[in-house]
Amino acid sequence: MERDILEILKSYDLKISDAEVKANVKSILDKDFEALYTIENLKKNFSFIDLTTLNSTDTHAKAKSFADNVNNFQNDFDMPNVAAICVYPYQVPTLNENLKAEGVRIASVAGVFPSSQSYVEVKALECKMAVEKGANDIDIVISIGAFLEGHYQTVFNEIVIQKEACGDAHLKVILETGELKTAENIRTASIIAMEAGADFIKTSTGKVPVNATLEAAYVMTQAITEYYEKTGRMVGFKPAGGISTAKDAIEFYSISKNNLGEEWLNNKWSRIGASSLANNLLTEIHKLETGEEKEIKYF
Repeated sequence: MERDILEILKSYDLKISDAEVKANVKSILDKDFEALYTIENLKKNFSFIDLTTLNSTDTHAKAKSFADNVNNFQNDFDMPNVAAICVYPYQVPTLNENLKAEGVRIASVAGVFPSSQSYVEVKALECKMAVEKGANDIDIVISIGAFLEGHYQTVFNEIVIQKEACGDAHLKVILETGELKTAENIRTASIIAMEAGADFIKTSTGKVPVNATLEAAYVMTQAITEYYEKTGRMVGFKPAGGISTAKDAIEFYSISKNNLGEEWLNNKWSRIGASSLANNLLTEIHKLETGEEKEIKYF
């Protein structure tokens, strides 16, 4: 029987002030950022990375190159590897054939990423096919237009259907927070996604003018905590889009640590969607470990 998301939402306090969120983010960073900017935490954030290539020009050769670099990753600093490689569905078979690094997952966007503007049957089929071809994680986008029109039941039902199509694969639901604009919208979308079965909630596609922000991260991680307190089910968090420096990574880490706690601070429950971040983290870790200014290339 279809669950009524409007009734479910009544059990949550959806009111949240944008100004209060902004002030709380500043307070957390003022309190925690400097202490958390350590080599250990930079390494941990490296292990959160979903190494991402999502361009119309992507080729099988590029996907294989990503896999080869991850397979051959070596370092002098006792570093973990990245969490996953994230690609379009068409590149999943190439990763499935070539990715050998232990513990590194295959992530695929699906559900007519990044617009989500199609029939739910098409979205679900793409999710199902990506999993059949070898994806461990599926990243979809909510129907943003439906959400903005107030059609919350449609948004909820489509996530439920795509979650079912994913089978045992993890489902990450992208809220596209830059298009939702307000803290209240972001909170509402977070609750809808989690109640529909999301294993992760994710900020952004990286394809719109405003992507991951610390304010969105604050609202989403706060919502995850409340959902966990209500249900006992942990849901992961993934900021994505525009996160490229060590400073960026530790700022988001500070918000997660404050709102979620240590239990979430591993790559089972924390991911970062990024490309250039990997090189920049390695370069910063090398500098802090050795005192040497030297660019380190991961891929």
